[in-house]
Amino acid sequence: QVQLVESGGGLVQAGGSLRLSCAASGRTLSSYNMGWFRQAPEKEREFVAVSMWSSGSTYYTDSVKGRFTISRDNAKNTVSLQMINLKPEDTAVYYCAASPYVSTTSTDYRYWGQGTQVTVSS
Repeated sequence: QVQLVESGGGLVQAGGSLRLSCAASGRTLSSYNMGWFRQAPEKEREFVAVSMWSSGSTYYTDSVKGRFTISRDNAKNTVSLQMINLKPEDTAVYYCAASPYVSTTSTDYRYWGQGTQVTVSS
C-alpha cells in the first residue's frame, strides 16, 4: 500500500509559478511510474505528466510542455511538479498518482493522493 500526500497548491496570478510536491509513505516509489493529473470543475480528470521509474524519462500533455517539469527523488520518496508561466486554464485540483504501468490513463493508476488546489487568476 502506498499513501500519497500532495502539497504546494495555492492562488497565483497568471504568469506566476508554483511547485507541487507529493510525499509517499508505505512503500518506495522507486518502482512506480509517477503521474500528475488535474481536474477542473465540471471536467474530467486529465493527465498532466508522468515520470517513468525504469528509464527516468518524462512525458507531458501538450498544453503544459515547456511550462511544467516533473521530477522525482527516490531517496526522499517524493515527486514534484514545477509549474511556470501559469495560465487561468491551469486552474484545477492536482493529484499525484502511482502506477506499475507507463500510462496516461487515470484508471491505470493504483494509488492517489487527496489533491491540492491550484487557482490561477487572470
